[in-house]
Amino acid sequence: MDLARNLGDHTGEFFQAQAHIWNHIFNFINSMSLKCAIQLGIPDIIHKHGQPMTLAQLIDALPIKNAKAPFIYRLMRILIHSGFFIDAKIPGTENDNQKGYLLTSASELLLKTNPFSVTPFLLAMLDPILTDPWHHFSQWFQNSDESPFYTCHGRPLWELAGHEPRLNQFFNEAMASDARLVSSLVIKDYKHVFEGLNSLVDVGGGTGTFAEAIADAFPRLKCTVLDLPHVVNGLESSKNLAYVGGDMFEAIPSADTVLLKWILHDWSDEECVQILRKCKEAIPSKEKGGKVIIIDILLKSQQKGDDDHEAIETQLLFDMLMMVLLKGRERNEKDWAKLFFEAGFNDYKITAALGLRSIIEVYYY
Repeated sequence: MDLARNLGDHTGEFFQAQAHIWNHIFNFINSMSLKCAIQLGIPDIIHKHGQPMTLAQLIDALPIKNAKAPFIYRLMRILIHSGFFIDAKIPGTENDNQKGYLLTSASELLLKTNPFSVTPFLLAMLDPILTDPWHHFSQWFQNSDESPFYTCHGRPLWELAGHEPRLNQFFNEAMASDARLVSSLVIKDYKHVFEGLNSLVDVGGGTGTFAEAIADAFPRLKCTVLDLPHVVNGLESSKNLAYVGGDMFEAIPSADTVLLKWILHDWSDEECVQILRKCKEAIPSKEKGGKVIIIDILLKSQQKGDDDHEAIETQLLFDMLMMVLLKGRERNEKDWAKLFFEAGFNDYKITAALGLRSIIEVYYY
């Protein structure tokens, strides 16, 4: 076949398509380059320098072999392109062309000293335990396993975490880092969601980072963290915060409010309805101050002219993550409403408040 003749006037389109495919083939390189930079401590080193840091200064500060020094420029180049660092003029220098590396708002969120650092989340999601299942994705479509994670590891994620201390630790650290950020924003801007409550149960609350922040902000609010025994074992109750080992599918302690932060997207629709029914059993009606507070993704569809392409793509990536690691999915408003009504709730209120996620308050009369 004469390829050139077959292409005709579509050569440009062909190469554009080829570049598009290549870009997606190698997209993982962005993630792994960022992971490398975190493990080398590059954001913290640049931050500590206090001003734009030259390549030579960065190399001198890095814990690397001298023979590897020439490769740092190439690592930084891709990370600049990805928006994690910028080139900036060094103040006080006569040479306008002399530039150094500075952080962006994204890399500031990767600093170890940042109380809202997402580094634990990054390192967890890019750990081989959680990335290896992707190599079993197509195999999963052809077997009866509940998830590619199960196909890869022979156990569901939560069961494996109960037997693998390292997985349990880095997963809990990842969730805690996210909880610090979200709880701070919720308490700052949406405090009214928790006002007037006497008791709250944080279901699947991990090591209690979110509940602890709520308990500190509302000293009269009795907070309880419910999670699997291997998660809460050894955690000590204090003041108005208590830990309970248990299973949300079996029973949830009674309270005015049940909090489900980033929980329901882990589970199938049928399992979500089971969880929500247990929540309904645990709380009073709306007239008596009862409600379920859900913090989770609300999928939005991209409309023509929207500039939210990256946000929508990230939500879709989370949906794929739920498919591969667990049995859950991300949901739009129609999906959420279906779960609420099937579980016996009558009403809900959605507040688009937390970037990719929303606050959903659910009630029954």
